[in-house]
Amino acid sequence: MPDQTVAAAVIYAKDVARMGAFYAKVAQLTLAPPAPDHASLESPALQLFIVAMNPGVAAKVQIAQPPVPRENTALKFIFPVDSLARARSLAAEGGGALKSATAEWEFNGHRHCDGHDPEGNVFQLRERVA
Repeated sequence: MPDQTVAAAVIYAKDVARMGAFYAKVAQLTLAPPAPDHASLESPALQLFIVAMNPGVAAKVQIAQPPVPRENTALKFIFPVDSLARARSLAAEGGGALKSATAEWEFNGHRHCDGHDPEGNVFQLRERVA
């Protein structure tokens, strides 16, 4: 990464490799070669770190299949994408989901849609409105 400091975020995960691959595809981030305990993803404006949960915490976290969105959180990451329709397909392939096109809304020059990753963490994607 250049000498510029960019915004960064962390998601704690049970399955680091799966979550890293998911966000690389769906959020269009570049994935560095993963390590067993973390994955580093980036874009020109953001670094996202997927970090393995402490084993004691991970043992208490149950993830249903399909995952149940964990919406009771104060934070939600928003990632820009070229196409919500394409991202919807990629999210499903990766074990997560993006809500249907009927749940999309426009705000501030973008079309937005919520989704969740393979572990149930809620995120939002947005595409620029033409």
